[in-house]
Amino acid sequence: MKRRKSDLSKNNHIQTLDLLYTAAGTLRGREAVKAFLRDLLTESERIMMGRRIWIARLLLKGERPTTIAAELNVGRSTIWRVEQWLHDHCPGYEQAIEGLEKEMDKRALQKERSSNPFSYAALKHRYPLHFLFFPEPKPKKKYRS
Repeated sequence: MKRRKSDLSKNNHIQTLDLLYTAAGTLRGREAVKAFLRDLLTESERIMMGRRIWIARLLLKGERPTTIAAELNVGRSTIWRVEQWLHDHCPGYEQAIEGLEKEMDKRALQKERSSNPFSYAALKHRYPLHFLFFPEPKPKKKYRS
């Protein structure tokens, strides 16, 4: 049942959000978070949240709003709202995007190691002591797409 913020007392509003944040904070691991969000939100709500994160990620990379609107087929108002949240220094988005980028880099390295066993990443993973005295090449951000 949908409730507006104005329908709740201040104390009830605080308790409700505290329950949500505490429940989400107790989760450990991707699968637990996935199950929680799947049970808590409808599919369209999950998709809308995911698209907002995708928009924030593209905005932080420097993409133009017109490009994002064309690529993701979203309205300018959605992009503007996400952009406002980012400009209002909401650390939640930036922390989530930072963690997302690290995870995507990690997945790309794992994919490279499995697809090309003679790549630098695969050899370094397989023989870590051999690379102890060699400087690591600077990352080219080729893992982020």
